[in-house]
Amino acid sequence: MAKDKHLHKISTAALLVTLGIIYGDIGTSPLYVFKAIIGEDTITEQLVLGSLSCVFWTLMLQTTVKYVIITLRADNNGEGGIFSLFALVRRRAPALVWVAIIGGSALLADGIITPPISVSSAVEGLLIHNPDLHTIPIVIAILIFLFLMQSFGTKSIGSAFGPIMLIWFLMLAVLGWNQIATNPTIFKALNPYYAIDLLTHYPGGFWLLSAVFLCTTGAEALYSDLGHCGRANIRYTWIFVKICLLINYFGQGVWILNLVGQKLDGRNPFYSLMPSWFLIYGIIIATLAAIIASQALITGSFTLISEAIRLNLWPKVKIKYPTILKGQIYVPSINWMLMFGCIGVVLYFKESSNMEGAYGLAISLTMMMTSILLAFYLIYIKKISRLLVMVGFLFYFIIEFSFLVANLSKFAHGGYVTLIISALLIVVMWVWFAARKIKNRLTEFVSLKDYYPLLKEISGDLTVPKYATHLVYLTSANHPEEIESKIIYSIFQKQPKRADIYWFVHIDVVDDPYTMEYSVKILIPDDVIRVEFKLGFRVEQRINLFFRRVVEDLVANKEVDFTSRYTSLNKRNVIGDFRFVVLEKHLSFDNHLPRYDQMIMDLYFMMKEASLSETSAFGLDTSSVTIEKVPMVIYPMEQVKLQRIKCRG
Repeated sequence: MAKDKHLHKISTAALLVTLGIIYGDIGTSPLYVFKAIIGEDTITEQLVLGSLSCVFWTLMLQTTVKYVIITLRADNNGEGGIFSLFALVRRRAPALVWVAIIGGSALLADGIITPPISVSSAVEGLLIHNPDLHTIPIVIAILIFLFLMQSFGTKSIGSAFGPIMLIWFLMLAVLGWNQIATNPTIFKALNPYYAIDLLTHYPGGFWLLSAVFLCTTGAEALYSDLGHCGRANIRYTWIFVKICLLINYFGQGVWILNLVGQKLDGRNPFYSLMPSWFLIYGIIIATLAAIIASQALITGSFTLISEAIRLNLWPKVKIKYPTILKGQIYVPSINWMLMFGCIGVVLYFKESSNMEGAYGLAISLTMMMTSILLAFYLIYIKKISRLLVMVGFLFYFIIEFSFLVANLSKFAHGGYVTLIISALLIVVMWVWFAARKIKNRLTEFVSLKDYYPLLKEISGDLTVPKYATHLVYLTSANHPEEIESKIIYSIFQKQPKRADIYWFVHIDVVDDPYTMEYSVKILIPDDVIRVEFKLGFRVEQRINLFFRRVVEDLVANKEVDFTSRYTSLNKRNVIGDFRFVVLEKHLSFDNHLPRYDQMIMDLYFMMKEASLSETSAFGLDTSSVTIEKVPMVIYPMEQVKLQRIKCRG
């Protein structure tokens, strides 16, 4: 999984790819931002100029300063996103796992609302031509097509994303400038006075922040997709994108000012900028841009889940790689979850204006969680003054908390939908993480050294049937001199397993996203070997393939004799067979757990039934794997006192 370093260098092609990948969400926000801000209010100059000022300073402070200038520097070997940021600080502040779980869950929930609102807002432009048109079937058809396409990858259409988004942004700028040219005084809204005046003096002005916030909801994607395009390309393209967005917003402001004293009455300021002859073309371009925005959210959700799996925050599910392009992954279970979720949102809310109530609340939580992680990163990793970081954090906390409070006003109008989805995702992540902690805390390890003599003896004991030439166990023991007691039980007691060489394989998921390293420690020459893989949290754990590579290297270096020890095969230099033994744990009936632990473990094993087996998760060849069910006794029940009586007669 090598990184596409050529995309990180500044070039025309790289800048075009960046336009297509990064800006779908934030780039389509002009479709609905002003429509949401004005709503059913009577239009006044104070409302228009204040809203424009709020939009400008939100894009400046939240998107440009926080994300483009500061957060993009918090890269994990070129990778971004909330889980990448958590991976950087988790060793120093493990309690921040809660922050990562909340932020990641909210971001996933956002992936269910963004495609419906983007596609609906674009398609509803057709209502200008035909007010009686039913747009819901069209929106659902587009969404179904989009999700069905995911299994094939986006290589075939991905090359068109950049040019389409370039046309989209140029269209935004041209439409906006045509209006600005008629009233250049609109630029006085750059003065923050108008924003402050709106928030403090306009009736209900503060609550308009929930609609203003929609202009920056895609900012998190700039950071999440850092690894695809690189910091420099994002920063350069953002200059162009921001100018186009602002020109369009200010153009919409000019058009709305012409309606002072009136109401929008269902009109969309965005489409109202278009000449009638251009409207159908504008709707087509807007729909394509909305599809690209949806694609970016779907791809981002796949990446997020794959990271969560590696960090043990999500059940192991099937991940496919439809193309050879880096980042092109396909997670079937998440794809169908998102598809049915998006269709449900469309059927429930029906119109984009109704969806605005559900949009923004979840992502405001993600942004706050990113700020918390970023503060720890700047203090612990970058060694920046705590006072300076705390001042900056407090400043952004006030801004983002204000957005969150304003967005809470949407709760009863649809915001509860994304919060419920976020809560369900939080429960899944926390249960999976907490159950692993419970298992690790109570897994019994023994000294492997104590069993060296016995391992050597059973290896040469011809009275025990040979189980395999090479017997391989996966171990969670971090120390090379330790091993799980269950493995010892499997080798010597469950069914004595004689092998010529015993292998113990340990996987360490490291913070560097693309690390692929291994080390070999020969504990007993020609009898016991430990292999440790250090794999980045974005690396697919194809242990069967990796282990084969280790064997090939050891054979080439003549470090170990892999020749079969069967006499007939040995003299012909035939390499012996390999067999993996995977221990699948189940909760023993002989347990007496605290109520909380019992609930966590019950939910964990319920989820485990629906997740991939250990064999599939680690990419093992099923023809050479033995599955052994072992009971996990966490808290043994008290000893039962039985009294023996004498048999009669």
